[in-house]
Amino acid sequence: MGCKKVTKEGIIIDSKQILEIAVRAADSKHAEDIMALDVHEISLLADYFVICSGNSERQINAIVDEIIEQVEKQQVEVKRVEGKDGGKWVLIDLSDVIIHVFSNSERDFYNLEKLWSDAPLVDINEWVVE
Repeated sequence: MGCKKVTKEGIIIDSKQILEIAVRAADSKHAEDIMALDVHEISLLADYFVICSGNSERQINAIVDEIIEQVEKQQVEVKRVEGKDGGKWVLIDLSDVIIHVFSNSERDFYNLEKLWSDAPLVDINEWVVE
């Protein structure tokens, strides 16, 4: 966990810093019910999953665009973005941090929180405005 990466500019950034950038970006676009799961001990996919919701396709796209913009400002590579055209569930792969941005109905249907319930929650309270 906390794997360090060296960006193109020689800056060292770890997965928890990437997590913070993503959570703050999602919050800045009023993403709902943002949660971060520490999955490093139960998944080979990533260190963290972020799950959040938007009320409309427009808001979901704004959340996704802001996350991408903010991580790219820090020279973090966006491996891929899936589902942006559908507007109901968008996945942003940042390698060690995977972001899931859902519509409310899709989030309820897929219930990733339950699927990954073995993963401890990360305290993100200091990164979000309440």
